[in-house]
Amino acid sequence: MQDYKLLTALDAVIREQSFEKATKRLHITQSAISRRVKLLEAQHGQPLLIRNQPIKTTPLGQKLLGHFQRVLQLESELNKQLDQENQLQPLPLAVNADSLATWFIDALRPLLKQQKMILNLYVADESQTLERLASGEVLACVTSKPKTISGGESHFLGYMEYLCVATPSFIEHYFSEGINEHSLQQAPAMIFDQHDDMHLRFLLENFSLQRGQYPCHTVRSSQAFVDITLADGGYSLNSRLHIEKEIETGKLIHILPEKIIYVPLYWHCWELSGALMAQLTEDIISYCQKVLPQHQANHL
Repeated sequence: MQDYKLLTALDAVIREQSFEKATKRLHITQSAISRRVKLLEAQHGQPLLIRNQPIKTTPLGQKLLGHFQRVLQLESELNKQLDQENQLQPLPLAVNADSLATWFIDALRPLLKQQKMILNLYVADESQTLERLASGEVLACVTSKPKTISGGESHFLGYMEYLCVATPSFIEHYFSEGINEHSLQQAPAMIFDQHDDMHLRFLLENFSLQRGQYPCHTVRSSQAFVDITLADGGYSLNSRLHIEKEIETGKLIHILPEKIIYVPLYWHCWELSGALMAQLTEDIISYCQKVLPQHQANHL
C-alpha cells in the first residue's frame, strides 16, 4: 500500500525541479519535503531521486510517479461521477512544438469543449517527450519513439512531413548557383534547441556537412521558425502542415523537393488511466488519421 502523502512530495520535487519550490506547491516546510522523500526511499529500500540538475527519478521512482499520476486521474473521474462539479481534472501531457503548433489543439478540441480539466503541457523535442511519461510527470505524450514503456501503451499516429524551404529572395541571394556544399556553408540554417538534430542530420546525410561548418540559428519556437524564414533570416525545415499556405502563395519555396523528411509520431499513455484518457486517445488517433500521412511517399 502506497502512502500518497509521500508520493505527493516526490511528485512536487520533480515538477518544480527544486525542494525549495516544492514547499510552495504543498505549503509545507522544506525539511518536511525532505523527510517525506527520504521516508519513501526508506520504505522502498533504494533511492528514488537522482539529485543532480535537472532532478530526475530512478527507474523505481518513475514507476511510482506513473502510478501516482494514474491514481490522481482516476480520483478526478470518481469525483466527477459523484457530481462534485467544481472538481477539475488535471491532464499533464508532453508534446513536441511542431505538433502543438499545427494539429494537437484541434485534436483536443472535442474534450476541451466537453470536459472540465486543467491542461499542463510540457513542450519538448519529439525525441525527448517520452522521458516525461517515464518519469511520471505526464499521463501521455506525443513522441517519435515507437517502443512503449512498462505499464504503457503506444499508438501510431502518422508522419510529420518536413520540407526544406526559403523565400525567393533568400534563394536568389544564397542559392543562385545551386544548393550545394559550398552555398550551404554560407546560408544560415535553423535548429530548435540542443536536442534537435534534424537539420544537422539532414545536411550531414545529404551534403556531408558537419556541425560547425555552416551558420545556424537556434530558435525555440515553431512559429518563429516560419517567421524568421519569411523575413529572409535563413532557410529551414518546417512541417508541411505549418507552411501549406505560404507554399501555395509562393512566399516560401520548397527548395529540395526530392528530400522530404518523414518523422513518425506515436501517442504513448499509461494503461488504465481512466475514461478521460481513453477518450482523448481515441480523439487523437482519429484526428491524426485524417490530417497526417499514414505512409511515406513511394519514392523515398
